[in-house]
Amino acid sequence: MTIPILILLFPLLAGIFIWVFGSRILAHVAKVGVIATSISCLLSAWTLYYVSNEGTVQFVFWTLNSEDSAILKVGMLVDRLTAIMMLLITSVSVVIHVYSVRYLEGDPGYARFFGLLSFMTFVILSLVSSPNLFMLFVFWQLLSLALYLILNFNYSHPDACRNAFKTFFVHRVGDVSFLLGIFLAYKYFGTLEFNELFKMAAEKPRVISLFSGMIDMSAVTAIAIFIFVGAMAKSSQFPLHVWLPDTMDSPTPVSALMHAGIINAGGFLLNRLAPFYALSPDTLHIVFLIGVLTVLLGASMMLVQNDIKKTLGFSTMGQMGYMIMECGLGAFALAIFHLIAHGLFKATLFLGAGSGIHASREEPKLPYSSSHEVEEKKSSNQLTWVTGLVVTLMMPLFILMVAHDMLDIHLLNAHGAVIFLFFSWVTVSQVMFSLYRLQAVDSWKVACTMIGALFFIVFIYLWAGEEFTHFLYPEPGVSHSFFVAAAFNPRVFDVIILIATAFILFGWFVVYTNAKGQKIFISDWIVSVRKQMYILLINRFYVDRFYVRWSNSILRLAEKVAHRF
Repeated sequence: MTIPILILLFPLLAGIFIWVFGSRILAHVAKVGVIATSISCLLSAWTLYYVSNEGTVQFVFWTLNSEDSAILKVGMLVDRLTAIMMLLITSVSVVIHVYSVRYLEGDPGYARFFGLLSFMTFVILSLVSSPNLFMLFVFWQLLSLALYLILNFNYSHPDACRNAFKTFFVHRVGDVSFLLGIFLAYKYFGTLEFNELFKMAAEKPRVISLFSGMIDMSAVTAIAIFIFVGAMAKSSQFPLHVWLPDTMDSPTPVSALMHAGIINAGGFLLNRLAPFYALSPDTLHIVFLIGVLTVLLGASMMLVQNDIKKTLGFSTMGQMGYMIMECGLGAFALAIFHLIAHGLFKATLFLGAGSGIHASREEPKLPYSSSHEVEEKKSSNQLTWVTGLVVTLMMPLFILMVAHDMLDIHLLNAHGAVIFLFFSWVTVSQVMFSLYRLQAVDSWKVACTMIGALFFIVFIYLWAGEEFTHFLYPEPGVSHSFFVAAAFNPRVFDVIILIATAFILFGWFVVYTNAKGQKIFISDWIVSVRKQMYILLINRFYVDRFYVRWSNSILRLAEKVAHRF
């Protein structure tokens, strides 16, 4: 079966063709890109169907041999994870290509844009189909280069050039760590092929001695941490998140592709190496903590933005934190579901934002406002509040019990089931808070909407968790081993759940008192703290400024050293 090769070739050939002949066939440039990616999308759908029924497909194009073994294989690995990622990438790329036909019409870089877009699609497809760490790292670098070129699309704009370089530099920081992890993997296990690496790491654990033998560390743990730093940079995880909010000077279709595809590279990398990470529970706990910090910071900074694209950018940062959290909890399959869902809806949001920005430039009065019409604020009904509180706290557990027989989820000793409940619970709480603000709607309608939304979300999470787990990891016991490896100490896990419960209850209590006009939590001290938090959030906790000063200090030190010699 050679169809997977064609999936990569069509975008590549389209990019080369546009690059060479784009100026001569400017009117047909978009058609070339759309046709090429559409064919790849159809072939990706067929590949997913074929791999689901026939199993993994692997190609070897060239092999570098040593005396007794193969050092490097150049080829393709198309398993279920790769196939589903290919379909996501090509489908999103088709939508973005079609959207860009008129959105960038008349731009002097029209042909260059479509050439870069096709090339970037090829690079992402090649990355997800890489059969070993070396090839994955090569396309990881090409992806950074392609991202730099397309972020620098408006090269006459100083901010675009500066932020494109900032993105490129931050990615280099993560890539140095990634490369070190690859070096250690080959040194201690003698292979970079995924399946062989997993087998060697499980059968022959190695230990790294640090500081003349004073500290011993598992080689798997060290390698996993170094590679994870590379994933942090690509997926905008704290503290390597500083590049993402500053990439909005590029065309909106670029933002859509970046937030729907490129930003997911870190989550894909962790899933590709899931059997390897399962051998290091400590690393999974670190992954979880980094995800938590990223969620809190990304979601908080999103709330204070006054730019629609930056708001969506910080939203992406928070969503990537959720995805990394899921990997840290061993829910690798659920992370892929999250990756797909986020890719689809975030691409749609960015394209919608682009349409709004485009319309506002053509019509300065958009969005229309009627400031003279003051809408009367309706008082909140207690029924709505009680419904939201009760269903948020009690119904997820009830639904999980009902779904036990339908979805065959074993509750006893099922850490994964608790994880699914936790994520669905937090998501539903967000929906409840949003719906509670629909005060102009009749309370019974809001109550019914709350219950319906809760049932839908929790069942979707449970269904997705089960289906994606069985689809991506069909071998018996594999997915369970991930949850076991990532399991916290029961007391620690209980504390996390209790803290989340306390915050949700506190949120409902504040919402209720505020709706009744009882600002019992709002004192002068609280107001002062809120103002200080706003200043911190709008300045991104001064992390960017710290990096600038740090880099300037390093440059001054380097200049002093250079003058001495």
